[in-house]
Formats: sequence, C-alpha cells, structure tokens
Amino acid sequence: MTAIVLITGVGKRVGLYLANHLTQMGYQVIGTYRTQRPELQKLEAQGVVLYPCDFYDNDQIDALVANIKTSYSSLNAIIHNASDWLPDDDSNAISTIEKMMRIHATAPYAINLALAPLLQNNAALHSDIIHITDYVVDKGSKKHAAYAASKAALHNLTLSFAAKFAPKIKVNSIAPAMLMFNSDDDESYKLKALKKALIKQEGGEVEVLRAVKYLFESHYVTGQVIKVDGGRHLV
Repeated sequence: MTAIVLITGVGKRVGLYLANHLTQMGYQVIGTYRTQRPELQKLEAQGVVLYPCDFYDNDQIDALVANIKTSYSSLNAIIHNASDWLPDDDSNAISTIEKMMRIHATAPYAINLALAPLLQNNAALHSDIIHITDYVVDKGSKKHAAYAASKAALHNLTLSFAAKFAPKIKVNSIAPAMLMFNSDDDESYKLKALKKALIKQEGGEVEVLRAVKYLFESHYVTGQVIKVDGGRHLV
C-alpha cells in the first residue's frame, strides 16, 4: 500500500523540494500552500494532491482537516513545514507574535490533534510527525524574537506529542540553520553568513530530505531534534 504523507507549505524551497522528491520515491504526497505559484502545477502533474490553506485563517485550517478526513482513512506522516519569517515590529508587536505563534504552533497543534486518528490507523509499524523548527530555538534572535519564540513553542510541542502519541506515532523536530541563499543575496552577505558555521557552505534542501528519510526509517527515535546547521550552534 502506498504511504501517504501530508506536507504543509509546498509552494517553495524546502517544502517544494520534499514534495518533489518524496513523490519520486513513491509516496503519495498531500501538500498545502498559501500562494498560487507555477511550481504547484508541476507538483500536480506529478500526482501531488494540493489544498489551498492560509494558516492565519482558522476556518481554512478546519476546512483542510475536514477535507483530508473525508478523503483519506489513514496517513503515514505529517511534515509541518509551513512557515513565515516576520521581523519584530515595535509598533505592532502583539500582531507579530500572534501571527508567528499561529502559523508555527497553533496550526500544527490543531492539525496534529485532528489527524492523529488517521496516523494511528495506518498498517505500518509506526507513523511520523515531523516539525521543521529552526536552530534559533536554542539561541533566540535579536531581530526576530517572535519568530524564534514560536519555533521554540513548536519544538516543545514535539516533546508533548511524542509522549502523548507513543508508541504508534513518532514525533521529532528537524532544526535547520541557513540551508540556501536567496537569489537577491549579495556576496558580502553570503560571506558573512557562511562564517557563522563550522562547515562553511550551503547545506541545501537535500539535508532536510536526508533527515526526513532517517526519521521515517527509524523505529526507535522519538521526541528528538536533528540539528541541520553545519555546526553553527558551536561557533
């Protein structure tokens, strides 16, 4: 039977990469997106089932959950990748942290609780929930404190859900640092960013895929965080 994986935020970068490669590996991928992009048409052509969902909207989250529960009797994994990166705003601080908490903690919390029965219901030995957090969980951030706090909340949910859903559902975090540059990043920024890690290169989305594959294949790892940061936490 084909394994079914729900990935949130598949429109670009890591989410898009995971959706592409897990589909090629034989998984049936269900993906969510907030913004329509040309890349999504390519995913659909490969067989990815897509649902538009803005995680800032509770009604859309409820609709997503209802659609999945109607369409599928079981799931093998959920990968919470959907994210936003809002800088701190002194003039609108409450709104900023509420938005960050909603997309990084509230939405995964609600989805995990609602879809846990589907994860419990598959025929495999184990199911997986994977939270994509961030290396700043342990460090904090001067300019993105709300973002860092919300990712820390997501990591804490990893611990709570690992205990709550054991032994059938394994729950883990992957905490990347900078994986790839943006197209508009200049050379001075790139040099400065690379100096922040022991391994001074872009990790690339493939490092997250490797971590995902490891967690899928493990029968014993739960409640853990895999740091994908090139040793940045030691610099």
